[in-house]
Amino acid sequence: MLGRYLWSRGISWTGNALTAVALPIMLYQLTGSAALTGLLAAMEAVPYLVLGLPVGALVDRWNTRSTLVLSSIASAIAAASIPLAAAFGALTPAHLIIVATSTSVAFVFFDAASFGMIPAIVGRDAIAAATARMMTISTLIGIAGPPVGGVLVATGGGALALLIDALSYLIGALLLASIGTPASERSTKGPSTATIRQDIAEGLRYIRSMPVIRDLTFLGIGNSLAGGAVSGLVVVAAVRSLGLDADSSAIGVLFGGAAIGALAASWLIGPLQKRSGLGVITVGALLLSAAAISGWAFAPSFLAGLAALTLWQLGTTVVSLNGIIVRQSITPPGLQGRVNTTARMIAWGGQPLGAGAAGLLADSLGIREALLCAALVALSTAVIAAVLPVSRSGRIAQLTG
Repeated sequence: MLGRYLWSRGISWTGNALTAVALPIMLYQLTGSAALTGLLAAMEAVPYLVLGLPVGALVDRWNTRSTLVLSSIASAIAAASIPLAAAFGALTPAHLIIVATSTSVAFVFFDAASFGMIPAIVGRDAIAAATARMMTISTLIGIAGPPVGGVLVATGGGALALLIDALSYLIGALLLASIGTPASERSTKGPSTATIRQDIAEGLRYIRSMPVIRDLTFLGIGNSLAGGAVSGLVVVAAVRSLGLDADSSAIGVLFGGAAIGALAASWLIGPLQKRSGLGVITVGALLLSAAAISGWAFAPSFLAGLAALTLWQLGTTVVSLNGIIVRQSITPPGLQGRVNTTARMIAWGGQPLGAGAAGLLADSLGIREALLCAALVALSTAVIAAVLPVSRSGRIAQLTG
């Protein structure tokens, strides 16, 4: 069962990796605007902020597999609209932003359902190993996908990448449909007499009652604020600072380098959680992130920029994975959707603000100044982490054992 689930995610991630490169390049080619490119990244995060709470409560009531399948089909339809519009010469910047937003809405439902899938399939004791395995697949695809996406955009146009993405969603939906409902889910889901508001309140109370989850969620805001600024300006920085063409395949290599950082994080998070306190992991990763963003801002060459992006992604991904694994490990099955989507919604709250603000700063002050602001945010978050109760927390085994 886990194998089919991972195959479905892997195929979808392959298409996503191509689109992650194609969409910002297509928008920048159409507009030449750093602000609009930042807006694209922002709109990819806004749906989580608006819908995270109610969707988490709803998904805890719904059949997980059906939610995953229908979300994938909705994403396929949205992605397919871009090559269709391009074929008729009707593609506009607004269309690209609407598709990015639409697929992000579908992702909120998919993500909320997927949080409960891993614990239901493998059991609590194997969550960290299964999550690391899933992240390894994701990041390996992320390493190969962006360079391929860059080549596709340079040779066949961005519409081809979106067509492949649409097909990947459909194949993923078929694989998900073949997965049976785990027994643990059948025993914990069913009709609820509570209102959606009461379900949401229960999830919020649980987060507040667990200091480790509460602190890691709060620190995720700063991590995503800085991360939104960096990810929203990768294409702009590559063009303005490194002198690359907007349709250069080298931009895909930069995205691939960042994926290597995420891969390293997926390998390191297990050993780190076994040997170090959860707060120590977060503080160290945030400091690495701040230093790497500064290096990206002052990168004198393509290789230096590639190294900086790789290290930044390593740091920011460790912060994220640390929180995700903690939540999945100690949250009761009936609260997985609510707690994880609520925590991610709060933690990701900084991403659209960071992406939008960085785009405006890049146009008004300069790309370097915008990135230095992002580095300052990451550094400040590390300082805050050092004084919160989570800084004195032990290893994850002490929470689950």
